[in-house]
Amino acid sequence: MYRKINEAIYSVGIIDWHRKLFDELIPLPDGTSYNSYFIQGEDKNAIIDTVEPDFVDDFLANLADLGIEKIDYIISNHAEQDHSGSIPDLLAEFPEAKILCSEKAKPMLLDLLTIEPADLTVVADGDTVSLGGKTLEFIYTPWVHWPETMSTYLQEEKILFPCDFFGSHLATSNLFVEDKAQVFEAAKRYYAEIMMPFRMIIKKNLAKLADYQIEMIAPSHGPIYDQPEMIIDLYQSWTSDQVKAEVVIPYVSMHGSTDDLIKYLISSLIEADIKVKPFNLAEVDLGDLAIALVDAATVIFGSPTVLTGPHPSAVYAAYLANVLKPKTRFAGIIGSYGWAGRMTDKLLDLMPNLKVDLYEPIIAKGHGQAEDYQQIDVLVEQIKSDLDNL
Repeated sequence: MYRKINEAIYSVGIIDWHRKLFDELIPLPDGTSYNSYFIQGEDKNAIIDTVEPDFVDDFLANLADLGIEKIDYIISNHAEQDHSGSIPDLLAEFPEAKILCSEKAKPMLLDLLTIEPADLTVVADGDTVSLGGKTLEFIYTPWVHWPETMSTYLQEEKILFPCDFFGSHLATSNLFVEDKAQVFEAAKRYYAEIMMPFRMIIKKNLAKLADYQIEMIAPSHGPIYDQPEMIIDLYQSWTSDQVKAEVVIPYVSMHGSTDDLIKYLISSLIEADIKVKPFNLAEVDLGDLAIALVDAATVIFGSPTVLTGPHPSAVYAAYLANVLKPKTRFAGIIGSYGWAGRMTDKLLDLMPNLKVDLYEPIIAKGHGQAEDYQQIDVLVEQIKSDLDNL
């Protein structure tokens, strides 16, 4: 099924209602889409990005239903296969088409797809292509989230096609954003899981795009923003250095000792009028944890000791936080041990990317004693003071 954006631009991509995991890693509670766009000029036609190859037959059927007889350019903004994977099939249907991509994308596309070097034409940052009445400008926007990514800007219509940049994993029948709250949650999850590690580079890309008049953003996942200031403002906020006075607590407990300590911490923070978001790692959607890490000023990890180290679920959470590189300012560790261990040191070794002020760890031997809970009281006072002074 194709859908009309205006008289010369059509959405010809695929809605994947049932996908629940991306890259065998990222949960997709709301499915996703693989957006592709057909632009008809007076002289030439272009396709911007393609779809996951599992859906290539449906993709080609969309083009046939639209009555497309000629494609001059296939624009590959991003080499990842959910956007580039159907290019070989598209070339088989339209062998006269030229693939346009960034300099860094060319070797990646050759590695990932069954295409020939002669099929590819490199466009430089700022290059333009005329379709006749429609001018496409190519803007290098690297590391959103691969090094080769670029965006395509349709000058006359002031539409930005940024591929993964500004995207959201959201399967919806709405072509444009209608439920802003739903899209906000999906876009923040997408940013948290995929874009947050590249926060500082994304800030540079946002500054670069500020030079363009943008009246619509058509990403390659999720609905189109016909009010683009919504997602631009959100990205400005998420990539800024500002944090919220919130405490995120990813924790796990085996026999209840760590759980008791964490429950006391949560109650004490609430009594101190501090917003807290606990996540039991035994049952959490790690995407929800990633979302919470986008803005939070403080993260406290809770873990028992397994043999001599942290619980594997806590290891995973620490690894995730280290990879995502949130702008968190403060961190701490609360936990327990039975006979021995280096749980704290090993957990800290997993998080070299967290540039935080570290609170004194609170590690109880067995069931927490009075002095352990007194240390939590002191910790809460420290947290409140730090959050009040943000």
